[in-house]
Amino acid sequence: MIVVPHTFFATIGPFGRQNDHYLRDTATFNLAFGIALLIAYRRRSWRTPILFCVTLQFALHAINHLADIGAADPRWVGPFDFASLALATAALAWLTRESTRPLEVQR
Repeated sequence: MIVVPHTFFATIGPFGRQNDHYLRDTATFNLAFGIALLIAYRRRSWRTPILFCVTLQFALHAINHLADIGAADPRWVGPFDFASLALATAALAWLTRESTRPLEVQR
């Protein structure tokens, strides 16, 4: 999305008109979340808050795709994108819940 926004638009996000600036803006948000998740992997205190934020973003993103489910070209991309985002949201919600559990006492 940052380097070749047209390729992303043409293959993954064919909704409406292409706007390279907004595609790169969205890519920077995703990159920031990815970096935060990498830090959270090592810093336990970051895990739940970062996972919660990423889960919330994925849920809102899925809702946005549901609202525009018929706007993609080709048409199958809309339902596929929504389903994949919904599944990712469910997986992230599970990880968020698991991150709140205390570590088992090691012997």
